[in-house]
Order: sequence, then structure tokens, then C-alpha cells
Amino acid sequence: MTALPLITHIAPAPDTGRGSSTVVRSGGRVVLFYPAYEGPVLGPPLCLLSLAAPLMQEGYEVVLIDQVITHNTPERIVAACDGAICIGVSVLTGPMITAALRAAGVAKAAYPELPVIFGGWHPTLAADQTLENGHVDMVVRGQGEITLLEVVKRLSAKAEMDGIAGLSFKREGKRIHNHDRSTAHLADLPAPAYHLADFDAYEKVAGMRKLTYATSVGCPYACNYCTDTVFYQRRFNAYSADRVVAELLELVTRYRIDEVALFDSNFPVDLRRAIAIARGIYESGLRFTWTFQASTDFLSRMSDDEVRLLGASGVRFMGFGTESTSDRVLKLMNKRHQRLDEMYETARKAQLGNIRVSFNLIFGYPGETERDRIETLETMNEVARLYRNVSFSPNIFTPYPGIPIWPELKQLGVREPKSLEEWARLPLGENILPWLQGAELKRLRRMLDYFMINNNIRKAMQHARFTGRLLDALLRGPMKWRLRSRFFFLPWEVWLARATDRLVSRRSLITGVPLPATKQEVC
Repeated sequence: MTALPLITHIAPAPDTGRGSSTVVRSGGRVVLFYPAYEGPVLGPPLCLLSLAAPLMQEGYEVVLIDQVITHNTPERIVAACDGAICIGVSVLTGPMITAALRAAGVAKAAYPELPVIFGGWHPTLAADQTLENGHVDMVVRGQGEITLLEVVKRLSAKAEMDGIAGLSFKREGKRIHNHDRSTAHLADLPAPAYHLADFDAYEKVAGMRKLTYATSVGCPYACNYCTDTVFYQRRFNAYSADRVVAELLELVTRYRIDEVALFDSNFPVDLRRAIAIARGIYESGLRFTWTFQASTDFLSRMSDDEVRLLGASGVRFMGFGTESTSDRVLKLMNKRHQRLDEMYETARKAQLGNIRVSFNLIFGYPGETERDRIETLETMNEVARLYRNVSFSPNIFTPYPGIPIWPELKQLGVREPKSLEEWARLPLGENILPWLQGAELKRLRRMLDYFMINNNIRKAMQHARFTGRLLDALLRGPMKWRLRSRFFFLPWEVWLARATDRLVSRRSLITGVPLPATKQEVC
């Protein structure tokens, strides 16, 4: 329901020890559900904690159910929804939709009249289609904290939903979309209800105490494949450095956090602010690790000493959406702000700060040629040869709902998914690009396999002894030859890498942690 997890000042909270999923109030109960997702567990879902806060301020009881730490999810949903005002579900495009619909089905089967409200990135970008599903009664679009509160108040009073900004709903089979809600400044939203989270339970799943946090929302750029510009219209909406430092130190201390993952779309947009945050954390003496994603143009503008300060403050990973090194493709993506020299400079400076980086790569973009792909792979191979802190996450272009390039994609013959169920299958490697099929698709996959194996071998052999370096040379020689000649017959190296689980090709842009293999990668 909230476009990105948001954070404000930390209000005084009761000492709940291990955490609690429920705070009892007198205004009625609201159930908030977060489906399981692919990827590393980053801690409690900040989107639900943000949605819970204004409801609790108005006296409502809030029950949070996160499927990641809930083993008996259907039973938990049925129990929590007994007598509830509504159930809200936050959804991203992909497999989360399947889990969300199952949860909605469980709630509807037990309580047919219970309103089911979907929100988050996907329902916002595809509100009308989301409402087509029989389990969904309403959609909260965009920033959802205030919208959901107004909906709950209307439901409590048995009033109509007309006029609530940011809400789509159904009435007598007709889908109605109220006007959009203006994005609120982060400082005007109430504090997320962190004390509802059971950090001990998340630690058991994740192996360490983690927290997600957002110091800002929005990015000033308008890349044609990105949903962020649809949500925030290129407006950067951020907390002050002093506020961020104070809140992070309090959260880390109170909940004994080991790692903080920033959910900012582009953390260092305001360079002075970013550096002040790092300096504040460093000078506090409190030690924890933190990660963020950014664009190379902002990071490369930092001085060497400023990047060293990032590392000294605890930054251990940065993710970058580099996508391509072809100037022609970058222009097609409306990514003119990115330059090749900045990619090298970003890797160099990050290495000075002892910070790992991952470059996300997109292949198969409309208008891209094989020559563009080879140029990108050769350039990234050179970056990895020079800087040992670099890893890569190559992906085949996936058109998500609402992105600016959709009109062009339709002209090119791309079929947009027609239901929530179809969208649920999309990120699992479901290639829907008409221009990338058959032999060409197979060839691209092999190129990416060898590119990743080559770089994995390089990393594995960095600290090897003489015999290891000799083996490295013997292996990487044939690999380079395959990439240069594009001869991929009998790919025994790929088979061996898969058999030994050594082919890591997808990483989280937020933390750098390897992600599960997709259908495309295991073909």
C-alpha cells in the first residue's frame, strides 16, 4: 500500500521484549498481511509498520502477519480476521501476488463480507486489473498510510468510499477510481510501529538482526524501464541528515540491529546529506553495517576520502543499476546521466572504502543488438579484472506494469499480462520479448553463463596460491576464448558450474546477497 517503506521519528514505544504482533486498542481491528517473497530476509516489512502507525494513533488494534515468520499462515489469518474491520495486503509484482491471492481467498472463504484491500507497487500500477480479481474489494494507490486510515474510518462508520484520494474500489460490479493523492512529505507521516516487530523471530530466519529503513523516496531520473518515476514523478523526498542519524542510532541500539538495508531508490542524490549521514554514524562510535543502492554518477562525484568515510561508517555494499555500457542502449533507456568512465570510477572508489559493489545489467532491451551485449560484457570483464570488489547481476529485460516504455513495447508485439496470476509468473524467468526468442535467446543465455563463470573463477582465485593461480589461468583462457569467439557448443564448464552450485548470476541490488535461480537460468 505504501510505495516504499517509509520512516519518520521514532515515537516512545512500550518495551515489548521479543516483540509483539498485536497492540490492543479500542477502535476495532485491522489485519495487515505481507506475503512471502524471493530473496534474502531483511527484517520486518517496513511498509506494514508504516501503515500500522496512523491506525494505532487513532485507536485501532493492528495485527501484523508476515508470511516469512508465520508457519500456520491460513489459520493465523482466519483467527485474526474474526471480527476485523478489513484485511490489507501489500504486494509487489511477481510471486508475492500468488501468496497474496491465497491469503485473500482464505479470508474471503471464512468471512465473505470482510473487505480485502490490496496496495503496494503492483496494485498501484495496475489498479483496474487488480480490482478485476474477485478476492479484491479495494486498491490503495501510491503512498498508503493516510489513505488506508481514511478507508478504515469509513468502514467503521459504514460510510461510502467516494472522495477518498488514492483509492480504487468496486460498487455493484463497477470499478471506481478516485483522484490521486498527493505525495506527503516524509516528515508529515507518523512513526512506523517498530515495536510491533518480533526481531528475535526474524533473526532465526535471517541468521542476524536486520532492519530495513528509508531515508528518502524518489529519484530525479526518468529511466524508461523504471517504475519509480511513475510513483514519485522524479521528486526526491528526504529526511535531514540529523534526523536519519538520530533515528538509526536509536533503532540499532534499541533492537540490537547488526545490519541496516536502506530502501532509498537513490541514496546519495543529495551528496552533502549522504556524507553527513555517514559522518554522523561514524562519529557516534556505534558500529553496524549498512547497505544502499545508488547511481554511479552520484557516487563518482564523491572524493576518495568521502568514500573511505562511507566504508568507515559501516557501509559494506552498494548496488548500482548500470544496465549497459553501450551509449546507444543507454540513450534508448533514457539513461543519459550515466557514463562509462563513472562506472570505472565508482568501482575504484568503492574499493578504497573496502565496499563491495554489484552492477545490475539488463539485456534484451528494445533496440539492443548483439554487438551492444558483447560491448557490455567485455567492458564489465575489464572492470572486474581491475577491481576485485565488483560483482554482477545480469537480467533479461522484464517490462513491469506502468513503465513509460509500454506503448512502444505494445507496438513491438509484447503482450501485456491480462491478470494478476499472469503477472505473478513474470519475474520467474518468463521471457515475453518477441525479438528475443529461439536461438538468439539461447545464445544470450550462454554468453551470460560464461561471463558469470569467468568472473566467479576470478574471485575464487584472487587469494589462491601458485597452483590455484595456474588453474585459474588454465580455466579462464578457454572461457575468454568462448566469449570472444562466441562458440558455445558442448558447454561443459556451465554444466560443471551448475553441478557444483558455483554459478551465481542474480544478486539483490540492496544487499548483494545471491538470489534464487530463475527458470531462464536453469534451462
